[in-house]
Amino acid sequence: MGSWQPRRIAQILPVLGVLSPLERLIAAGTGFDSNLTIHTDNPDLTPCFQNTILAWIPSIYLWSALPFYLLYLKHNKRGYIVLSMLSRFKTLFGVLLWCVCWADLFYSFHELLQNRTPPPVYFITPLVVGITVLLATLLIQYERLRGIQSSGVLIIFWFLSVLCAMVPFWSKIMTTTAQGHVNERFRFTTFYIYFALIIIELILSCFKEKPPFFSPVKIDANPCPELNSGFLSRLTFWWFTSMVINGYKRPLEEKDLWSLNEDDTSKTIVQQLSKEWDREKAECKQKEDVSYMKSNHVQNHVGGGSEEAEVLIRDKKHNRKPSFLKALLRTFGPYFLIGSFFKLIQDLLSFVNPRLLSVLIGFIKNKDAPAWWGYSIAALMFTCAVLQTLVLHQHFQYCFVTGMRLRTGITGVIYRKSLAITNSAKRSSTVGEIVNLMSVDAQRFMDLMTFLNMVWSAPLQIFLALYFLWQTLGPSVLAGVAVMVLLIPFNSAIAIKTRAFQVEQMRYKDSRIKLMNEILGGIKVLKLYAWEPSFSEKVLEIRKNELRVLKKSAYLNSLSTFAWISAPFLVALTTFAVYVSVDEKNILDAEKAFVSLSLFNILKFPLNMLPQVISNIAQTSVSLKRIQQFLSHDELNPNCVETKVIAPGNAISVRNATFSWGKELQPALKDINMLIPSGSLVAIVGHVGCGKSSLVSALLGEMEKLEGEVAVKGSVAYVPQQAWIQNATLKDNILFGQAPNEEKYQDTLEACALKTDLEVLPGGDQTEIGEKGINLSGGQRQRVSLARAVYSSSDIFLLDDPLSAVDSHVAKHIFDKVIGPDGVLKGKTRILVTHGISFLPQVDHIIVLVDGKISEMGSYQELLKQNKAFAEFLRNYALDEDIEEDEPTLLEEEEVLLAEDTLSIHTDLADNEPVTNEVRKQFLRQLSVVSSEGGECPNKMSTKRRVCEKKPTEPPLPRKSANEKLIQAETTETGTVKLTVFWQYMKAVSPVISLVICFLYCCQNAAAIGANVWLSDWTNEPVINGTQHNTAMRIGVYAALGLLQGLLVLICSFTLAMGGINAARTLHAALLENKFHTPQSFYDTTPTGRIINRFSKDIYIIDEVIPPTILMFLGTFFTSLSTMIVIIASTPLFAVVIVPLAILYFFVQRFYVATSRQLKRLESVSRSPIYSHFSETVSGASVIRAYRRVKAFVDISDLKVDENQKSYYPGIVSNRWLGIRVEFVGNCIVLFAALFAVIGRNSLNAGLVGLSVSYALQGTLSLNWMVRMTSELETNIVAVERIKEYSETETEAPWTIEGKSPPENWPSKGDLEFVNYSVRYRKGLDLVLKDLNLQVHGGEKIGIVGRTGAGKSSMTLCLFRILEAVKGEIKIDGVKISEIGLHDLRSRLTIIPQDPVLFSGTLRMNLDPFNKYSDEEIWKALELSHLKRFVSSQPSMLDYECSEGGENLSVGQRQLVCLARALLRKTRILILDEATAAVDLETDDLIQMTIRTQFVDCTVLTIAHRLNTIMDYTRILVLDNGTIAEFDKPANLIAAKGIFYSMAKDAGLA
Repeated sequence: MGSWQPRRIAQILPVLGVLSPLERLIAAGTGFDSNLTIHTDNPDLTPCFQNTILAWIPSIYLWSALPFYLLYLKHNKRGYIVLSMLSRFKTLFGVLLWCVCWADLFYSFHELLQNRTPPPVYFITPLVVGITVLLATLLIQYERLRGIQSSGVLIIFWFLSVLCAMVPFWSKIMTTTAQGHVNERFRFTTFYIYFALIIIELILSCFKEKPPFFSPVKIDANPCPELNSGFLSRLTFWWFTSMVINGYKRPLEEKDLWSLNEDDTSKTIVQQLSKEWDREKAECKQKEDVSYMKSNHVQNHVGGGSEEAEVLIRDKKHNRKPSFLKALLRTFGPYFLIGSFFKLIQDLLSFVNPRLLSVLIGFIKNKDAPAWWGYSIAALMFTCAVLQTLVLHQHFQYCFVTGMRLRTGITGVIYRKSLAITNSAKRSSTVGEIVNLMSVDAQRFMDLMTFLNMVWSAPLQIFLALYFLWQTLGPSVLAGVAVMVLLIPFNSAIAIKTRAFQVEQMRYKDSRIKLMNEILGGIKVLKLYAWEPSFSEKVLEIRKNELRVLKKSAYLNSLSTFAWISAPFLVALTTFAVYVSVDEKNILDAEKAFVSLSLFNILKFPLNMLPQVISNIAQTSVSLKRIQQFLSHDELNPNCVETKVIAPGNAISVRNATFSWGKELQPALKDINMLIPSGSLVAIVGHVGCGKSSLVSALLGEMEKLEGEVAVKGSVAYVPQQAWIQNATLKDNILFGQAPNEEKYQDTLEACALKTDLEVLPGGDQTEIGEKGINLSGGQRQRVSLARAVYSSSDIFLLDDPLSAVDSHVAKHIFDKVIGPDGVLKGKTRILVTHGISFLPQVDHIIVLVDGKISEMGSYQELLKQNKAFAEFLRNYALDEDIEEDEPTLLEEEEVLLAEDTLSIHTDLADNEPVTNEVRKQFLRQLSVVSSEGGECPNKMSTKRRVCEKKPTEPPLPRKSANEKLIQAETTETGTVKLTVFWQYMKAVSPVISLVICFLYCCQNAAAIGANVWLSDWTNEPVINGTQHNTAMRIGVYAALGLLQGLLVLICSFTLAMGGINAARTLHAALLENKFHTPQSFYDTTPTGRIINRFSKDIYIIDEVIPPTILMFLGTFFTSLSTMIVIIASTPLFAVVIVPLAILYFFVQRFYVATSRQLKRLESVSRSPIYSHFSETVSGASVIRAYRRVKAFVDISDLKVDENQKSYYPGIVSNRWLGIRVEFVGNCIVLFAALFAVIGRNSLNAGLVGLSVSYALQGTLSLNWMVRMTSELETNIVAVERIKEYSETETEAPWTIEGKSPPENWPSKGDLEFVNYSVRYRKGLDLVLKDLNLQVHGGEKIGIVGRTGAGKSSMTLCLFRILEAVKGEIKIDGVKISEIGLHDLRSRLTIIPQDPVLFSGTLRMNLDPFNKYSDEEIWKALELSHLKRFVSSQPSMLDYECSEGGENLSVGQRQLVCLARALLRKTRILILDEATAAVDLETDDLIQMTIRTQFVDCTVLTIAHRLNTIMDYTRILVLDNGTIAEFDKPANLIAAKGIFYSMAKDAGLA
């Protein structure tokens, strides 16, 4: 069919009514005969027309394309391609063609000589064609030299040639058969040879050449096949198929991704963009300078013109800032314009099919028309649709790639800038803001690119559509347009309101996540206190508000859906109604109705997109301003520190220098003069804030130098005050990009006292360190930072107070081994900022700073003699030093403690959250082997642990046997989603509602089809006396059906939204319910982040992503379905084609979904490292600059961006790949609908044909979206599965058991009894308590002691049934605790836990979450717990807001709050898990005293760390390895000289 094209144009023109001028022209000159050509069953064109216009078309095309193509080839050199057989054949056939054409030419001359004058055409055409063919042959060779593997230009040329030759080919056969003999035998033969040759050329040109030779050598493991693919493969994205097949076979992985094309890599793009931006800045500077000169001239010449001149300067300055937009346009504009060109073609093509539809309807009406008309129209429709598809996806490809490049470019430029901006500039934008520029703002550019062309394309489409509509229906169109315009403000109002709701909902969501975070952090305490119901209530309260807002926005959304669905219908209705009622003579026939409908459908898209694009542009322009402002910040001047010239023998010299942190700020350092000889050790001392760190920064060139000069000779190593640690292995942090040298590395570790730490870390020096060094203690961070400097073996070391973060004996070790006169660095120049006075006598020089000036310099002895500022400084600080020195330093002991507080904090990096204390205890158990046997010396412990308390509790990870991992890796879902998940979601929505929704959708589509069928019936209404009857009735029914459809949509989206919210509510409630009933062991083995993720990300998806996706999916599904139904109903033959098309569609869909889902996952995984690396870089910029590692870091960032784009690029292409294939199915539907209409035209009326073809035309889009929505749904429905998984974990025993609840006043005596009791933490672990038997009488005070890991804490956990017994039982007052509900048990016991956990909320809520007690009782408890003074001094008293984790109370106060909780409860049994660290002795005494007075008649169990607190207890229980070692009165135990005696002796109590 495809070969008919040129003739067809001629055949259809008259039908279009376009022919007259052209007809005259051709008829005059070339003999075009409409009788011969159109109104006949075997059409033909006159020989003259064939020989001129048709033969010249390919030539005209090639010559007009040539200049552009040559320009492209000139700029595009990829090395040449070796001469292959393919190329030789192409050239050979090209030369043959040329010979054939010239043979024709010479034949004409031959005729001329024989006095038969042939018409001039016979000279011109062979000449033109011959030269063109020769040109094509030369092009083949030229392309080979420029490395073009497959030429689009030539493929199109040969294709056109073949098309145009089809006509004479057919015509010559026709005439010969008609006449029975051949005229002009010679020309006949040459033509057929010519025809055969161009067909061969066309076939050959479809094959591609080998890759170019000498192309720049890329050793690429996995190159992208796009580069070497042929023209046709690129046009249809066939080259992508290999990845789709891969992705279908198995889930794609990182290694399956192709590397990026050269033009898409950060290196290329950022370089271009930076070049353009620098050029732009330079131009601006130049302009400014010029304007300055001009104005100066004015001043010199004209006496009175000075004011003018001033104005001139000011204007110019004000006028022109360097514009980042210009730089972007210059870099990405040309590439983007190619896409815009495609968009233009596509816009024009989209109007061809409605015209063809009207021709088709005309053809159906005209029963005499020859059948080939119909076939050509169908073929033309198909061709046009296919062209449109190909062009559209090329346009999208260009747009998306531009967007991708924009993001790469902007990210790269911002990254580079952030390493160069001054400190004052950095202060004006926080790290968070800069990261936002990179993530949010760059993303906005990316999103805008897709639709930017709509800015000009939408008005163009609207204009064209209105023009054609006006032609069809006249002025009545304006009524329809008015409706459209009125809907725009309606839509935008809804959008604004929705945004407001979104903000409100975000607020609720954040507070809910924050609360969940706290609950999960303090879940153990909630269990011990039996407080879960109260907190569960709080979460549900927030959730209720959140869902309320969701409901409101759902109402709004369904309104906007209603508007969006009803708009085209309302427009059509008003237009038709106005058209019919304005004038009786206006008849609505099929042509008018359906052509206008398809035009209205075209109108729908630009009208909806335009407002969106405009608001997008507005947002992006804000982003642009922000980026531009950031990129225009001042940069550090690299030349402010001289590195070449310096006085001999000196390493650093500073002369008369003044520095400030920013041009506009006060100088921080004034009149600095210093000379530092090479190899000396210089200490800088002074009070806090006198400018010590500033001086170091000044030497690094980090400050603004206002005057004077600074010279630093040699490479620099810098240790900042706040250690900067990268998220990498410990070893990488120390090497910092230097070549590894094992011996030097080991010496460094030794010197910096890191050896012992490495033994404790789970992976040694290969331990992955979290962001900001989260899993190292402060001292370890500082030592790693120092080790980095030592390893770098630079010439100059700037050490900014490296010794303050470490403990005193470690500081001494480091000074002796590293910094001091005999350290590793002796002989290097060292500048040490320090507060440690003990080291000063050993340094060469001391510089004393006072308020930014150097007040004195000299050696220690000299300065002491002067007795000025330095001596005073010594006096102030000496006091502190002495106290520190008095502490007995037990080195071995210290190391153990160090090990204990830095306990490798191995977080689960996937989710970054700490594991709970249980794990720490396990670790400590293993440590107890290492630790010096004997109790830990108590007061030492307390000072050591205090540092640790500031940090969140960090999870130590035991080194366990390989097979038993503590934290299991999270499973990710791969492959297809099971149907059960959909069923689960439907159950959550409620099956009835699900059915109702489907039913409503069916009704809605029935109404839509009904309206259109009614319309087609209306158009077939017979015309009597030039008018149609019953117009009013017709309009009425049409309106009713249409509005019914709109209403059903409205109800449907309402129901769906309600169902969705219902599902969200039930799923969240089930998850929450389960998490509160989950046993503690689950929380010990699952990182909180994982659970939080369920509560935030997955719940968000269920709230806001799944319902609209389902709405879209159902919409597209039913639209596609109704298209099929309508086409089959009007042309039943169509049913035959449906099956193969459906199979094709299904395959494409399955292949696409599998691949695209995995690509999305890979993309989101590789995205976050970009931002985390960036925020890390920003915070460590000064270190990176000091070590001169800027280039390396830029490369790392580029690599991370490229890694991300590597999975993003195939993602874009997969959408194009899908689009072309699915739309091809859609185009086939159009083709067959039209074809079968032509075949069955005798039984069909025009209305039905219009109906079926116009349905087919709009079906393409919904088919495409249906696949996308399926993919979205499958990606997102997984959230339901993940939530289900966590809603069904095993639960602990019930909170209350009906009929088993203990008596009101139980326990009244407080007797405790353990009978053969054994327990373990989790299945598969050893027993922690073995066969315990003991009895405690009411009112006894029992102290429990034992080494770490002896099972002390386990005993308390057993009483609360946090751990359930393996065998045996516990009785309290004779009641077996295993037989009553958990809350009945837990609420009758009181515990003061080891680490005081507070929740954010009022103090009152923290004491009494159920509001059980009166204010008096609470105040009494506060008074007894010594908090009354503090609380009554607060303005809000009991409503004092505690921040998250009780951050705004001291640790001691938090402990007292826990005491107050216990006093409020006041049950007969009190368990006191003594706080080891955290509490100073003073608080401790308060607590002990209160307990002795307030809990006289209660049974008290104390787990003791400080033995002095329990020496007066009734009895003492000594546990060892889970069994009872000793149990007696303290005095008897000491006399017995057993374990307890040895512990007491260690503590100095015996």
